Parts: sequence; C-alpha cells; structure tokens
Amino acid sequence: MNYHFIAIGGAVMHNLALELQHNQHVITGSDDEIFEPAKSRLANAGILPSAHGWFPEKITESLDGVIVGMHAKQDNPELQKALELGIPTYSFPEFIYHHSRSKTRLVMAGSHGKTTCTGMLMHILKSYRDFDYLVGSQLPGFERMVKLSDAPLIVIEGDEYLTSPLDLRPKFVHYKAHAAMITGIAWDHVNVFPTEEIYHNQFSLLIDTLQPGGHLYYFNGDAALKNIAEKSGFPQQESYDAPQYQNVKGGTEVIVNNRVYTLPFYGRHNLQNAAGVVKMASTIGITEEEAWSALETFPGTAKRLEPILETENLTVIRDFAHAPSKVEASVFAVREQFPNHKFIAVFEVHTYSSLNPDFMQRYQGTLNPADAVCVLYDPHVFELKRMEVPSKETIEKRFGKGEALSDLSSLKNWISSAMETHQPMVVLLMSSGNLCGLSVDYFTDSKRS
Repeated sequence: MNYHFIAIGGAVMHNLALELQHNQHVITGSDDEIFEPAKSRLANAGILPSAHGWFPEKITESLDGVIVGMHAKQDNPELQKALELGIPTYSFPEFIYHHSRSKTRLVMAGSHGKTTCTGMLMHILKSYRDFDYLVGSQLPGFERMVKLSDAPLIVIEGDEYLTSPLDLRPKFVHYKAHAAMITGIAWDHVNVFPTEEIYHNQFSLLIDTLQPGGHLYYFNGDAALKNIAEKSGFPQQESYDAPQYQNVKGGTEVIVNNRVYTLPFYGRHNLQNAAGVVKMASTIGITEEEAWSALETFPGTAKRLEPILETENLTVIRDFAHAPSKVEASVFAVREQFPNHKFIAVFEVHTYSSLNPDFMQRYQGTLNPADAVCVLYDPHVFELKRMEVPSKETIEKRFGKGEALSDLSSLKNWISSAMETHQPMVVLLMSSGNLCGLSVDYFTDSKRS
C-alpha cells in the first residue's frame, strides 16, 4: 500500500510511518518543520522529506491513504487535495482502529501517568502474550512507539486531546476499547477545553465507547473521576488504589496477598497506577502474581522520575511533569523517597496551560515539599504562543514558593547557590521543554558557572 503522511515529524506520526515502512508499505510525507529524533530516524529510513513545507503535487490518485497529524491545519493544501481526489484520509487514531478492528483493544487513559501505565502493561505482556501497541514515548526493549502486526491484542495509550483538524473529538474515542483504565482527571489543555466541565466530559465520551462486555478500571481516590464512572452506569467497572508499600533504596516494596514484591520505581502515584495495570492484565488472563512479578523488572519510561545522575551525595532526576497534578505527584514522590536529602526542585512552565496566568494559580503549593524551588520561564515561548509575558512577581505569587527565572545563566547561578552544602542532595528537573538548554554535564562540572 502507498501511504502519505501530512505532518510526518510528530512523535507518534513518524513512528507510525517507520512501522508501516517496516511492514513493506511505501511511505512518503511532508512537514513544515522536523526536529530530532524524528529527523534522523526518518533520514535513516530514507523517508525524510527533501524540503520543509506542504506540496499538493505529492497527493496523487496512486495513494491508498493519507494520514494526517494534528499539527496540520484544516486549510492544509495537501489535505485539501486529498479530500478533492477522494483519497481515504485518516487521523492516526482512526488508522490505528482501522488496523485493529478485529483485535482486543486495551486503552490506558487519564490526565497523567498514561505513558507509564502503557509501558507497565507492555512490560507485563511481553512475557505472556503477542501484542501490538501504540505508546507516547520510546520505551526500553521496544524498537518503535508503534507496532502493527497480526497479533490478536493491542495496547493503546489513549489521549484526550483533539483527533485532527477535521475531527475535534478526543483521540481515545476512536479506539472503542474492550478494557480501559483511567488514572485520574485534572483539567489540562485549556486552549481546547476552556472549562473544567468540558474537559471532564471527554472522559465520559471514552466510557461511552467501551464495548459491551468490556471492563472499566479507575483510580478510587479521584472524586471527579469516580463520579463520572458511577454516573456512566457502565456495568463492569471497578476502582483501584495503591497497595500497602514502603520505600526502599532504589525503589519500593509492596505487599499484595501477603507476598512482598520489590519494584524498581517509587512514588505513590506510580504504585496506584501499577495496581490498575495489574487489573487490566487480568482481563486477558494474566494472574495478579504474574503481573506483580513482571513489574519487579520494569525499566521505567524516559523522563518519568528518570535518574540521570547518581553519585554518593547527589542524585539528579529528570521528569516530564508539566500539569499541576503531575508536578504535585512527582514532588511528593521524590520527597518521600529522599526524606533526608536537601531537595532542589526546578520546574519550567512550557505548555499552553501552564503559561496562562489564571491557570498558573493551580500550581499553588505543588512545590512546597522541596527545600529550594526555581520556576523557569522563557519569554520567547510566551511570544511564540502569542501570550503576554507575566512578570516575575506574578509567577512567584501564583506558585507561592520559589524564585522565577528566565534565562540559562540565571538558572545555573541559582542551582550553584542552592547546591552550596555538603549534605546529600536530590535535584528534580521538571519540564516538557528543554530547561533553557541546561545540560546534565553542568552537575558534573566541578567549576559550575
């Protein structure tokens, strides 16, 4: 088959393109900008577009399908040409469903933790089942973020964000799950879901698409989520919570049915998620003991409480946290895991929601467990999103703790000052951006400046 990708440089889009090429399909694509690692991976596969931009002449009747990413606009000339020619046009969620219509579909959803949960379930299944998958991050032991084969089962990270320029429904409604897990609901993506009620409703839509005889699992500690699940009336629903646990060096010990499992990760939110994932695994016949045992070797996911430097007196952790609930969970997890360390937290406001001064108020108190706090902001990011740059004082007031800084030099000086101590320290770097270019090498440089 011949497929053309509009906005081929996206994280999932380029992985889907690589997987389809791996499956012997002919792939072409376009994008107005492509960053690493997508650029190198597409180039190595021989399908990197030769020039940036949109080229309607690439859209011909020889194509069997066009796959369009959310980055493309509704008036995209390639998209318009495909519609004129009547070429089958899919968003990537629609294409994934098209491929998996005859499979058992397991969907991991929620405002936070869904990538980690998908990775956990994939790790469990690896020993017991043949399966396809779609996950939002590169995971250890898996070549791509997408696998499409003739396996009878598919695990899907279900995103609540809009599907495509032509379809403003959330992505996860397309998957028509046989089993779904929802980790929790915390208002996000305020640029497309302007009220909390509208955002919550997206998860009601997900439950409405669950297949007859299917299963719904949700975190019991989220009152809004519990209300949505119970109101849905879906017959096969069950809540979960974290098992009994204690923190140990390098991870956590959990006790389930009088058996102790030693897990190489920590954080109450991760243990809650693991409990839900174990229930998801049970829907396809994997026992509780088999699932918890498999999680004893779970390698984690990139940028999710990921240690990037560990010495006797210094631990540096990288985390993708960007929404208030995610920041709160990550900060709490690090404080609980390192109770006697000096705790230095750096958080970069980067997403559209976090840049909004009104929404920013929701971060109030989330960084309080840390001993020293820096809130990093880049005025250029505000300008790119056509948003007014708030004052340093406004940001500090919204967060309620810490110093707001706006450039790499100031950040380095602040970290250097915060690290002027001989006691053991842990540094948590939270961002969905690049922290103004801060490198891990900075922490190993004896002459920090």
